[in-house]
Amino acid sequence: MIFVDGAPRAPIASEQGRLDVRLHVEGRCEGTSAFALRSAYALLDALGRSGSLQGAAERLAISYRSAWGQFEALEQALGRPVVVKTKGHGTSLTPFGTALLALLTASQTRLAPALAAEELALTDGLRRLLEPADARIRLAASHDPLLLETIEARRDIDLMVAGSLDALARLRDGTVDAAGFHYGSDGPPPSPFDDVFANRDLAVVPLFRREQGLMLAAGNPLRLETLSDIAARQARFVNRQRGAGTRIWFERLCAEAGLTPEAIVGHHTEEFTHQAVAALIATGAADVGMGTRAVAERFALDYRPVGWEIYFLAIGARIGAEKLNALRADLSKRAGRASGYAPPA
Repeated sequence: MIFVDGAPRAPIASEQGRLDVRLHVEGRCEGTSAFALRSAYALLDALGRSGSLQGAAERLAISYRSAWGQFEALEQALGRPVVVKTKGHGTSLTPFGTALLALLTASQTRLAPALAAEELALTDGLRRLLEPADARIRLAASHDPLLLETIEARRDIDLMVAGSLDALARLRDGTVDAAGFHYGSDGPPPSPFDDVFANRDLAVVPLFRREQGLMLAAGNPLRLETLSDIAARQARFVNRQRGAGTRIWFERLCAEAGLTPEAIVGHHTEEFTHQAVAALIATGAADVGMGTRAVAERFALDYRPVGWEIYFLAIGARIGAEKLNALRADLSKRAGRASGYAPPA
């Protein structure tokens, strides 16, 4: 059984002496013994990224002994080994551990938008009760791994993952203070994004550039290179949700290729994040989807670039663009080091 519990973070006094309160919704899997889904994902992901137990411990800011103990507890809960020690090669995930990581990645990223919305609503409500004049920045943004990684290290921003059009709609109705969005390619903005740039009540700034392309099963067994190949070979496509910038780009590419989305098998299959799309392809549940180069590399998928785009931030007048200068600078710096990203021109 999977339960979802509200887990409040301990109040911490801010520089102004006010309470800094955030609520986190956590998932727990219960069977013979229980384990936290988010913690298990973080543990497996850290080992997968670092390639060693010591590296995983450093990523999680815990001791080697603690990391090993957590892996042992997870294996006891599952009754299967998830890691293996190899002489001269350190510690790595077993095939079961790799499959479990892909499964948890898909689950976590699929739940992320709903959980983030609930966390934001709970946090906002509690903060209004405790601190009516609270000045934290509420951000709704289209999913991007680099953006999530950057914001995770900050305590002044509440993030809710949403599609580009949904994020902008929340900015218009005042639910959030800023919205992260993209529409595909470096060209002029298509409708309805052109209205955002024309709105004098908003400041629109570029955050970074990123490459998107077709994420394919390892080895590209179906020899897919173009959207026409996907349609002709009846490959199983994973789409993004309606209103997502990546879906809007995909539909524009279909039109340019003389295809209707209905010609693509699975165009109605929707996922909310690049990782969720990649996880389905990695586990064999789909053949192809659109996503960033960084995510394709993370899941060891084949990749065919489609083009570069700019990821923008629209900022409401209430807070002003200067309040997000630190975030913009941090993102630009990280984009200069990450595969498939570049600082804004």
